[in-house]
Amino acid sequence: MRDTSPRPLPSPHRFPGLRRRGFLAATGAASLGALALTGCGGTGTGPAAFAGGGAGETLDPHMANLFVDVARAKALFDKLADYGADLSARPRLAERWEPNRTLDRWRVTLRRAVFHDGRPVTAKDVLYSYRRIADPKRAFRAKASLEPVDLDASRATGERSLEFVLKRPTAEFPNVLAAFGAYIVPEGATGFDRKPVGSGPFRFRSFTPGRSAVFARHDAYWEGAPHLDEIEFVVANEESARVNALLGGQIEYAHELNPATARAHEGGDRIGIVRLRGSAMQAFCMKTDRPPFDDERVRRAFFLIADREELVDGALSGAGEVGNDLFGKGYEYYADGLPQRAPDLDKARALLKQAGAENLKVTLDTSAVAAGFTEAASIFRDQAAKAGVTVEVRMGSKDSYWSDVLDRGTLCCYRSGAMPIEAHISQRLLTDSTTNATRWRHEDFDALYRQAQSTRDKGERAAVYGRMQRRLYAEGGFLIWGFADWIIGTARTVKGVETQAPANTLDWARFDTVWLA
Repeated sequence: MRDTSPRPLPSPHRFPGLRRRGFLAATGAASLGALALTGCGGTGTGPAAFAGGGAGETLDPHMANLFVDVARAKALFDKLADYGADLSARPRLAERWEPNRTLDRWRVTLRRAVFHDGRPVTAKDVLYSYRRIADPKRAFRAKASLEPVDLDASRATGERSLEFVLKRPTAEFPNVLAAFGAYIVPEGATGFDRKPVGSGPFRFRSFTPGRSAVFARHDAYWEGAPHLDEIEFVVANEESARVNALLGGQIEYAHELNPATARAHEGGDRIGIVRLRGSAMQAFCMKTDRPPFDDERVRRAFFLIADREELVDGALSGAGEVGNDLFGKGYEYYADGLPQRAPDLDKARALLKQAGAENLKVTLDTSAVAAGFTEAASIFRDQAAKAGVTVEVRMGSKDSYWSDVLDRGTLCCYRSGAMPIEAHISQRLLTDSTTNATRWRHEDFDALYRQAQSTRDKGERAAVYGRMQRRLYAEGGFLIWGFADWIIGTARTVKGVETQAPANTLDWARFDTVWLA
């Protein structure tokens, strides 16, 4: 049996040098872990807290799904590219890339970088990493994003140069290099939980799943050694525990605070509040492959039941903006010309009657795994009752919620950090997408995605993405009701935390550039 009880934060007595030169960060479960950092040029250590995923946690970067996974992965490993604050691909291990005229071959040149054991990062390491991710027997997160690449035909043209051969012309190939989970590991690497070797700013020291991960500074990091000697991620699933630890001086960084907490401390002198505006998509996920949501009329009815303003005001305390059932509000290619949905209970009831779903009863899975989830579930339950729908709210474990809801149930609370709309489609909405939570599987939709990828002209490409989004707006499985501010708390001594980096982008949860004043 799995122990799903919250883990306590480490006692401050465990880190005697913490207040002098340490750094501790805390976050909540299902998307965050904990982090400990030690000061600029010092030798002490301190913890930082994120929410975790329980005893099943792993340091395998290709398995990264939760925010804590990503925070740890980006500390240990690098990708060829990553997303900037504007969600464009920025070079990382790839120094540059260049396509041929037909966009079906891309030449990539690696920068000079070394793994933690001193070996250089080579083209062979890149090919091994991508082929591992693409293994048909595995369910790695970035598999769908790498689908355009013909990895059998792709080759190393030198120690630090590669030619990627694509299955079709792909105008946005840099997004593939920046894909969520597409980390580079040494050729032949296995056993990531025992002694993982990466090329990131920190190197492995210890790891206890569901409890703690300790990493030390990688002095030979290609972008310059981190300011901090050491970083520790500790698990603190409860927001109250993270806040109390931050106020009590046990940690210096608390990830994912509730809006009410932010309001209480914003402008005060005890802690700093960082708001990453509109960073997190908030949604209800309807499984389109099973009753009752296999009937698009039921999905359309649910779109019309939701009062998005009430959800943003109640579940997010107003710290966000309303959504319109499409991912990526404000991002490139977003279909902002579609009418903003508003509640229409009469039409919702009529659709349910047409579908033979009068007096419908559904179970809504939720958890205290993320800010606003339990509040949103309660609010939507009351909204649905006005349309004659009975929603039974079922609370799930914070440790296993995300893995559970990918496969089970029919309706669940869901969220996402930032990524390009193209990446959201490739990872969540294609037939073979690894994290296809809505079970949206349509070959003609897949074909439109491939068409968009292959379209060189940006205006024509935007038109294809517009067609895809209009279909999702009409009959998709994501009821996207809002976009929440991502809220971080820090001690007043913490410097270097990026204030314009949406969740999942390069400078979010990045600790090699953080220091203590």
